[in-house]
This record gives sequence, C-alpha cells and structure tokens, in this order.
Amino acid sequence: MSDLQELAVLLREGNASKITAVTEQLLQSGVAAKTVLNEGLIPGMDIVGQKMRDAEMYLPEVLQSARAMRAAMAVLRPHLAAQGVQPVGRIVLGTVKGDLHDIGKNIVAIMLQGAGIEVIDLGVGVAPEKFIEAIQTHHPELLGMSALLTTTMTWMKKTMDAIAEAGLRSQVKIMVGGAPITKRFADEIGADGFSRDAAGAAMVARELLAGSAKAR
Repeated sequence: MSDLQELAVLLREGNASKITAVTEQLLQSGVAAKTVLNEGLIPGMDIVGQKMRDAEMYLPEVLQSARAMRAAMAVLRPHLAAQGVQPVGRIVLGTVKGDLHDIGKNIVAIMLQGAGIEVIDLGVGVAPEKFIEAIQTHHPELLGMSALLTTTMTWMKKTMDAIAEAGLRSQVKIMVGGAPITKRFADEIGADGFSRDAAGAAMVARELLAGSAKAR
C-alpha cells in the first residue's frame, strides 16, 4: 500500500493523529500538495461518502473521519496556497435563521473541502442579510443552506427572495439540505440543488460547479 492509499484508509478509520503524520511525511518527501489532496484525501472522502450512503458508516464514525480530514487539511492548506493550487470552487455555507443545529452542516463542510471546494462557513442562525453580505464579499459560485427544524424551513425561501431582491440570484447557485428538506420542497422554492445527506451534498456541489442544472 502506498502512503497516498494509506491516507484514504486513515480517513476511513478516523485516525487524526496518524493522518497528520503521514500527510507531513508525504510533503517532506517531495510529494506535491495537490497530489496529496487529489490522490489521497479526496478518494478517501469519496469512500467515506459512499459508506455513508450505503449505511456502512454512522454518525460517530463519520464525525471521526471529518476530524481526520480537518487535521490533514490544516497541514496541507498552507502548502496548497504556496504552490498556487486553486480550489475547484467556493461555497458560502450556513444554517438558516432561527436554527442552531450544526452537526450536519459541519460534516457537509468537511465533505465539500474533501472535494476540493473552498468553504466559507457562516455558522448557525444565519439571517438573509448575512448570506447576502457573504455573497458580495466572497463572490462564491455556490451557496448552501441547511435546516433541521421544520419551523425554520421557511427561512430558506425568505433568504432566496432576499438574494433575488438584492440582484444577486444570477451570481450564485443555491443548494439546500437538512432533515426535513425534500426534493419537492427544494423545487418549490427554486433551489438549484438538493441532497439528503452530506455525502450527496459534495456530489451535488461538483455537478453544479460543472454546470449541471438541478443537480441531485
């Protein structure tokens, strides 16, 4: 097994301390940061995502894998920047106003980073004006909203309306998700993408960045 393949295994195992050491070793041995990301970490997160969809991994295990990915990226990110490696896209992410749940959103953020996408995480309870400010400041290709409570779902539509009123709707593709969110709801509010889980969110984001309309 190569060191790059070992990274994928360590992600699956959620071994944050060892994945940090292996990432550092690869960089010190002259392996390009982009290679570490594209041939080690991204394939590893793809495996985690597939196992999530197949119910072969559950939330505690996925959280461990997410921590391992975060640890590896903390080592890798400065090297990517120094080598001029650009992310494949940028997304502004947040849980909507009135909703303070963030576990799902945080896993989505890690999955997106694992797909090579830069994540601007606004946190929880994000008001429409904060999303608008982030679009104006960061110029993302994508915007992601999550909600866990049925009572906060309406803020997705209110946020989309506010973005449209600000004249920014054509500048960003919007994807939504969360426990109560359905494909039908996403279609009704005019979202460009929807996913039932974190693994699917990374896939949807890739498809939207590639120009696919109404990716699922």
